[in-house]
Order: sequence, then C-alpha cells, then structure tokens
Amino acid sequence: MGRMVDADGVQLWVEQRGEGPDVLLIAGLGDPVEAWQPQLDGLADRYRLTAFDNRGAGRSPLPEGPLSVPRMADDAAAVLRALQVPTSHVTGFSGGSFIAQELALRHPGLVRSLVLMSTMARPDPYFRAMMRYWHWMVERAPDERAMLEAFFLWIYTPRAHADGMVDRLVDETLAFEHPQPVEAFQRQLAAFGGHDTLDRLGGITAPTLVLAGELDLATPPRLGRAVAEGIPGAVFEVLPGEAHQPFQEVPEMFNARVEAFWREVEARD
Repeated sequence: MGRMVDADGVQLWVEQRGEGPDVLLIAGLGDPVEAWQPQLDGLADRYRLTAFDNRGAGRSPLPEGPLSVPRMADDAAAVLRALQVPTSHVTGFSGGSFIAQELALRHPGLVRSLVLMSTMARPDPYFRAMMRYWHWMVERAPDERAMLEAFFLWIYTPRAHADGMVDRLVDETLAFEHPQPVEAFQRQLAAFGGHDTLDRLGGITAPTLVLAGELDLATPPRLGRAVAEGIPGAVFEVLPGEAHQPFQEVPEMFNARVEAFWREVEARD
C-alpha cells in the first residue's frame, strides 16, 4: 500500500514493500511506481523495495518552478531520509538512471550501490532530435492511444510488439487512474534533456553496474558504455536481444542479474 510522503516540502507518492536490504527504484519519463511491478513482486521476499512517483508522474503533483535532474535527485534523497533509510542500493532506468547518477554525486552517503539501466551521461544529437519529436508528438497525436503506440516504438523490442505485450501495456496505461498531463510530460522531458554528468562521473564512488539493451534505440549501448568508462570500477554489460526496458520484458533475467550484483556488493561490505 502506498502513501504520500513529505519530501522536503514536496508531496511524493511512495510505495514500500518487503523486508531485507534496502533498494530504491527510480523510474523514468512519465512512469509511476507501477512500472516496477515485476521487481516489487519478484524481489520483495528478499529486499525492502522503495519506489516512488517522480514529481509530475503518477500520483505526485508537479509543483511550480524549475524542474531539473539535480532537483529530482534531491527528491529521491528526501524520500530516503523521510523513510529513515540510511543507505540503499539504487536502481534507475532511463531518466531515472540520470536521477540516480546525480543522487550518487550529490548524496553519496545514501547510495550503497548503483544500477544504471538504459543510461547516458549527456544527450547526443540523436537523443535531442528524438526528444523534440516526443515533445511535439504528445501534443499532436490524434489521441492518447496513438501517442503511446508511437512512443513505444522506441521503448520495446519487436518481440514485445509481436507477442501482444505492447498492446497490453497500452491498454493498461490508458486505464491508469492517474495519467500524466501533457505539460508534466514535456517538463520532465526537458529536464532529462538537460542532464549532463559526463565530466563529473569520476566523482561517483558507489559500486556501479551499467546495463544496456542491445536493441535500445533511445539509449543505445555506446551511451551506456561511456557512462561505465567514466565511473571508477563500473561494470558494463549489454543484454542481447533486449531494448530500453528489459526489467519489464524479461524481469526474471533482470532481477537475477541485479540481485547477483547486490550480493557481490554486500559480500564486500
């Protein structure tokens, strides 16, 4: 059961499940807590998992004022402190991985380890062009279904489009009771477009695993590799045949890999 948490004056929807070592899950563009359902279901018997709706997503309102990745990283830190979590394994995907990088830089004591899925340190020209199209698309698509069907072309594998998974996800998103407003989508998109840690990655001291989907169009492996090369001691792996969100498409494989990493970190602590 989730609840609103006061995170340094910002109200954020938080769900916490399970018992064991702490894990913080940070979602990406537009995604609510429910994006992490395969992890909340699959790991809660061994870990205490905390997931939250970023400001402007799901049940968390979007306050007035500037929105940036560092500000969203401070939100994540405030969630952990409000829940009295002294340190946590942190896993972020896509825009959530940008937030996780800033969290590790700005609040290193809170981060026990870092898993960055579908990540980058600085948008390249392709990513910026894609974001400009998404900004336009969310306003100009004939309806929300058409927008989601187009958006998901960048997100999921051809396999997921062929086997009906994407159709199911579109239906679930349309049925969700807390849809993201267009303005919130665009403001989050702009914040992620301003992400830049490329020259600061060397300051991340947490053990780090960087994962990239071989078929990821939005954040291809070369961008994840650059992140791993910038973080001292980081491990980089490409997931064959996967795209932007393998934690949803192949959750058993994803969960097993991140859990193995967490156990390695815990064994060294």
